[in-house]
Amino acid sequence: MKKPHRPRAARSLAAAPLKTALSAAALLAVSALSAWGAGVRPAAAQGYGGAVAVGDRDVFVGESLNERSPGYVYVYRKNDAGAWTETQRLEASDAAIGDHFGRTLSFSGGDLLVGATVAGASASEDTPGAVYVFRENEAGAWTEAQRIVASDGAAGDAWGRVMAKAGSDVLVSAWGHADGSGAVYVLSKNESGEWAETAKLTAEAGEPGETFGASLAGDADWALVGVPSANERRGAVYAFRRQDDGWAPSQKIEIEGGGPNDQFGASLAVGHGMALIGAPWTHEAVGLVYGFALNEDAGEWNRQAVHAPFDGRQFTFFGSSIVSIDFGALIGAGATAGGESGLYYLLSWDSERGGWGSLSKVTIGGAEEMAMGAGAALSEDWGVIALPQADHGLGRAAIVETNGEGGWTLAASVASEVVALDAITGADVACEDGRAQEFTCTDVDIVSFLPVQEIGGTRGVEVNDVWGWTDPETGTEWALVGRYDGTSFIDLGDPAHPVYAGNLPLTEGANPNVWRDIKVYADHAFIVSDGAGRHGMQVFDLRQLREPRDGPVTFEATAHYDGIHSAHNIVVNEETGFAYAVGSSGGGNTCGGGLHMIDIRTPTAPTFAGCFSDATTGRRGTGYSHDAMCVNYEGPDTEHQGKEVCFGSNETALSIADVTDKDNPVALAMSSYPNAGYSHQGWIDEQHEYFYMNDELDELGGSVASTRTLVWDVKDLDDPQLVKEHFSENKSSDHNLYVLGDLMYQSNYVSGLRILDISDRVAPREVAFFDTVPWTEDAPGFDGSWSNYPYFKSGVIVVTSGKEGVFVLRKANRNLIP
Repeated sequence: MKKPHRPRAARSLAAAPLKTALSAAALLAVSALSAWGAGVRPAAAQGYGGAVAVGDRDVFVGESLNERSPGYVYVYRKNDAGAWTETQRLEASDAAIGDHFGRTLSFSGGDLLVGATVAGASASEDTPGAVYVFRENEAGAWTEAQRIVASDGAAGDAWGRVMAKAGSDVLVSAWGHADGSGAVYVLSKNESGEWAETAKLTAEAGEPGETFGASLAGDADWALVGVPSANERRGAVYAFRRQDDGWAPSQKIEIEGGGPNDQFGASLAVGHGMALIGAPWTHEAVGLVYGFALNEDAGEWNRQAVHAPFDGRQFTFFGSSIVSIDFGALIGAGATAGGESGLYYLLSWDSERGGWGSLSKVTIGGAEEMAMGAGAALSEDWGVIALPQADHGLGRAAIVETNGEGGWTLAASVASEVVALDAITGADVACEDGRAQEFTCTDVDIVSFLPVQEIGGTRGVEVNDVWGWTDPETGTEWALVGRYDGTSFIDLGDPAHPVYAGNLPLTEGANPNVWRDIKVYADHAFIVSDGAGRHGMQVFDLRQLREPRDGPVTFEATAHYDGIHSAHNIVVNEETGFAYAVGSSGGGNTCGGGLHMIDIRTPTAPTFAGCFSDATTGRRGTGYSHDAMCVNYEGPDTEHQGKEVCFGSNETALSIADVTDKDNPVALAMSSYPNAGYSHQGWIDEQHEYFYMNDELDELGGSVASTRTLVWDVKDLDDPQLVKEHFSENKSSDHNLYVLGDLMYQSNYVSGLRILDISDRVAPREVAFFDTVPWTEDAPGFDGSWSNYPYFKSGVIVVTSGKEGVFVLRKANRNLIP
């Protein structure tokens, strides 16, 4: 039997003499990454590729941020046929959901050390964290040999958040230690082969929240500890030198004249009397990497050079990571001037000078959108490149091998196999005793559920907005569901058996992104996307959904409006035939992010109608509107009856405008409110007397203790009054809400759908709920339910939940729309 090839162990700068510099092309001549199959990003898995390591014959990839399972470390090994295959999936002996096992990895002395910052308990509980040691047995399998905890560990320390080799020792940071001051522990291997804590390193005058140990690097003689949050985030690096009796503080390294938020020390590398220290936020996040040389006589590190990206621009984040290799260093960057997202630069080693040489760019063909630059681990024969932002943040890794000519080729693109939630179809699942299957609820039943992967979502894609359309000819109800990369059309003719009819991809050349918004007018859907580049507004004739089909269809837009590029939302007044793009950016006529008015009375020929913005609102001084609702006003304010009025949720305030005359729109009023975080969205009651608004960030910012709904009395449009701040017993962040009759339907992220009785308009009262993510604590944050559509005559409520998919629900005893 052929013996397995056993390459030499991975080396840092300290491990071997540096080689002659090679060109970037020779370093990674990697072919295009191929797509890795299908799947989705459900609640069951995330964080793959956040940590990587290489061993004597294995590649290790961590997946630590799972929400419905413990963290895992995947082991890949080359088989006899020369292919890299998954051989094991490691987890802790005391594995628990949310333990963050695999947050960081270090291969040292033949052992794999795995950090788990919330070890042994649910991620909702504060625990000190642990480091697990895995060792290869005689059969070639990795088994747990030790579980190590800090000698003085305390709840919330996050011990095991970062690790680095320092000669024969391993450095382990605890970011949260001592109110976030942070600490670094030294693990050493004793004669019996066991790892034990031998030292604790701290800053001489550390401050709470500085997170000493946010980055680490070491060699046989030196340990460098980064504190990029120190001194108004200017950053600093502490150098410790190995003495006969252990590690001793030697120097605090800072940059004279460094600016706030430079974050010097965010990344580190050290070896052979040379050190590299990254400051990725310098110069408006272009980023710099500082080179230091050791003065042996003085025992001090002196600044020697400054390295900058030759094609850098704002938000390049040069120096976001530094990976030591034998003949130089790979410097990670978030972006480059050419528009690539996440690349490496090779800073070569000049062996003749004994110093750093040229800087050249390293690319992996076809991986521009995989957000490289986060980290890598390389040996002389193979390596693994972390791609934690690939697949919309679900994560991936690229295994590379030397090609025998001084370069590297792609050997495998790997990722975890993710299993989505199962679909629920065929019969209602009643909410009984507070549950419908695994979902917690009160008086809301499941009619059906389709996971993201069954409505066109590929790996990592999530859903966002939802709207509805009822075919006037057939009476069929349709759910129009936004995804990161397109729009799904779901036939609800039989809501217990929903049918995914097809997909409208995003505009060609646009970028997939978190935000997509959809509205309907005259049997046409109008679709925009935020942060998506030149997406514009898609127009889709919904009547073509009537056509018989054999399986899901990939549709094309019926028409396209390019007067805007990206937009956060699209607002439609079906009574007037006007649409209003809000939050426009990135090109076209943005109207300051306010109302970009579009005449859609001929749906397939939309035309620009004008702008409106109230510069007294918003954070940018331009009248940016995050969302709005425009109606033909029929309320009690006789002065404005019959006018077209828009209510804008404008980041900092409520804005009210008369847009009847598109050439001369008029600001009627604006009103701020206490503890504003981010005025997000709202809806008016059917009598046009009260406007209900949510603030997306007040809970997250801590300015309110629980979910808050703002109730505005708008009976006088020129003088709106905040008459009630309704506080839920829940603490989740609120998102989209809609009003139908005496009920308000709130999508409140991790607490799911909340239904409130507003028959007393100024005293909302929760009467029913359905939690789409019951495994997640009801706390401020952005997972879970994005939006809902409660306006179907059948009485079903369609609810989107980001990673999960689309729920078709029914409130018990709901009065149907006449």
